Amino acid sequence: MVDELIQQVVDWVSLAGPLGVYLIFTLIAYLENVVPPLPGDVLVAFSGYLAAEGLIGLFPIWGLTVLASVFGFMNMYWIGNKLESQITANRHDHILLRFINYDYIRIGQRWMNKYGQWVVVANRFLAGTRSVISLTAGMAHLNLWKTVLNSLLSSMLWNGILIGAGWVIKENWQVIGSYLSTYGKVILVGISIFIGVVYFVRFKSKNRRAKKNSSE
Repeated sequence: MVDELIQQVVDWVSLAGPLGVYLIFTLIAYLENVVPPLPGDVLVAFSGYLAAEGLIGLFPIWGLTVLASVFGFMNMYWIGNKLESQITANRHDHILLRFINYDYIRIGQRWMNKYGQWVVVANRFLAGTRSVISLTAGMAHLNLWKTVLNSLLSSMLWNGILIGAGWVIKENWQVIGSYLSTYGKVILVGISIFIGVVYFVRFKSKNRRAKKNSSE
């Protein structure tokens, strides 16, 4: 499915003029933030190859994909911000709380308030979690302008790496996809282990407090 989508985009690009190519990759960079299964990173690397071939400008495509990435991130931030307000106002009958414990939302907000801007800086490098990060940042009401600037920094670095890689390896750009797939799996496993350790520590700490209270 992913390979078919990549080939579809390659076919579109081959038929589009320079303006159309810019529009295609701008849309891809935006949608990748709101439609997580979209293989946006691989396609951004493809734009680096096209730039190396002289079909589009290197810095224009980098700038457009960066801005589109930030816009997509902030759209999800806005949704998270509005969603949290709705949950707070209708805490006892909000449909989301039928599936998610409200305490977990509060824990996520506290964690994001403490480390949030660092997470926003790292968000582009955390494959598979970007939409979750942007939604949680919005639900935690992180400072708007700091979030925009840190999202911009993250997108500038990550998209620069992808486009630079496509520029360097040129027609072998699709190889980047296999590396990104492995990288994404490692990141998700690492995050899962981290969350598991955090919950284990919290569980043990809660048990110790409970035993201490019962013995007093």
